[in-house]
Amino acid sequence: MQRCEWVGNEAIYIKYHDKEWGVPVYNDRKLFEMLLLEGAQAGLSWITILNKRNSYRAAFDRFDPNKIARYNQRKIEALLRDPGIVRNRLKVKAAVLNARAYLDIKEKEGKFSDFLWQFVDGNPIVNNWVSLQQVPAKTFISDDMSKELKRRGFKFVGSTICYAFMQAVGMVNDHTNKCFRRREIIRQY
Repeated sequence: MQRCEWVGNEAIYIKYHDKEWGVPVYNDRKLFEMLLLEGAQAGLSWITILNKRNSYRAAFDRFDPNKIARYNQRKIEALLRDPGIVRNRLKVKAAVLNARAYLDIKEKEGKFSDFLWQFVDGNPIVNNWVSLQQVPAKTFISDDMSKELKRRGFKFVGSTICYAFMQAVGMVNDHTNKCFRRREIIRQY
């Protein structure tokens, strides 16, 4: 069974690749979680965040945006002492701002899923990559998503983060051609 080149031998990466990465996600709360985790990953490796994901879920109230939006300075300081998450003040504060921006989009647009999926016209983009070296770090679509999210008040949503998010939640299928998951996911559309 051949996988994408980036997976390696780490069990957590294999499980993530084989079960989650690239599978279309339409659940608002799961999309919010993945957007926050991708932002937390900025400047770090994704395996660092995967290893801390359960701690993030506990620390950030299972990614309940209603609760996160109400975090005060005392809660932020408590999070900054939590060894289970990335203790970066800007990233923690960004999570609070992002929760507020998320709620604003939900109020104005309806479903967060519909808002995000509009960037790909509601359908996953299936790319045709032979090797990992062909996969871009960002695209004009992730540029547009980044600009709009920033305009709406989100932080840690640069174009590269947005593209990684799009890959993770299946807005883009970037499994390489020889990867067994590419075909499996396409069959689910």
